[in-house]
Amino acid sequence: MGNPWLTIIGIGEDGLAGLSDASRKALDEAEVVFGGERHLALAGITDRARAWPVPFDADIVPECRGRPTVVLASGDPFWHGAGGSLVEKLQAGEWIAHSAPSTFSLAAARLGWRLENVVCLGLHAAPFERLLPHLARGARIVCLVRDGKAGSDLARWLADHGWGSSAMWTLSALGGPRESITEHRADTYAGDPGDSLVTVALEARGSQGIARSAGLPDALFVHDGQLTKRPVRALALSALAPRPGERLWDIGAGSGSISIEWALCGGTAIAVEARGERAASIRSNAASFGLMHRIAVIEGEAPGALSDIAVPDAIFIGGGLDADMFNAIWSRIARGTRLVVHAVTLETEALLSDLHQRHGGELMRVEIAQAEPLGRYRSWKAARPIVQWSVIR
Repeated sequence: MGNPWLTIIGIGEDGLAGLSDASRKALDEAEVVFGGERHLALAGITDRARAWPVPFDADIVPECRGRPTVVLASGDPFWHGAGGSLVEKLQAGEWIAHSAPSTFSLAAARLGWRLENVVCLGLHAAPFERLLPHLARGARIVCLVRDGKAGSDLARWLADHGWGSSAMWTLSALGGPRESITEHRADTYAGDPGDSLVTVALEARGSQGIARSAGLPDALFVHDGQLTKRPVRALALSALAPRPGERLWDIGAGSGSISIEWALCGGTAIAVEARGERAASIRSNAASFGLMHRIAVIEGEAPGALSDIAVPDAIFIGGGLDADMFNAIWSRIARGTRLVVHAVTLETEALLSDLHQRHGGELMRVEIAQAEPLGRYRSWKAARPIVQWSVIR
């Protein structure tokens, strides 16, 4: 580690008593100590203290480069804490970290939950919709919130979204002399908005939650008819093969349904849509699934709108491909990138046939019919055939 000038210390509600000898030594030798007002008070720092600005800004720490400096953070600074934001601005060897038990660890220990089976979320400045992909019957979730009012708001949000019967624990000052843990039911919770609540634990009880299989029901999406329908969407996602951490270009995204299902698998998506009202629908759908942080929406036409965006791991084009667009995209993407294109017109179908002959991959024609009433009986109503070309660059 060389000779680090910055020490990042996780501090708990037990203050100095819970710190290691190395942490205390760093505090004693520091010329400057950054932290929230609560952290500084727990450590008894006054003369060298610098409270974080509001809004939070980590850029002030590198200004002390070369001087013995300490940053105080809650629990484990690298789990929903300031540590990750800080070290992005530093070089290897500039810092050392001493972590304390995280709030998540303390909450799981108090409730007797296996932490490896618990979803841990930071909701200080994030919408409650971030919970939606994780809510399922029996799911255990620990989330950090701002204060008692946020806890009350979360309980009301759960009730409004069909999870009011969930068990809900409010935990504050964990690990210290003021520790408090109370159990409630979400739809009857009436907390004190003045509480210094920082943690809520949930055992979800209610509706079924969002399915994890490809091809969610069409009714879940706001759209104007420009929607990749459920069976076809399932085929597209199977070919796209989403993996956590990968990036998708969803070109001509329409309602954004492909982007949403990709993001539910743990990836990120860039949805490109030329029509403003459809771009608005994508944003609305992303928000309703709690995925605004994973889906970026670009209003514009491909390939021009793709010039300054990060390269993808996979691309979906739901329609409108022509030779110029293909050449512009194909020449830019890296080897190993997966490309899936759907066609419903004869012209695009002919193009895909030619591209398949030249570049290989898999070419498939899909015809789907659904049973619908016909007088007193039922009959099959066929949808337009879909041609799918999938290929790896």
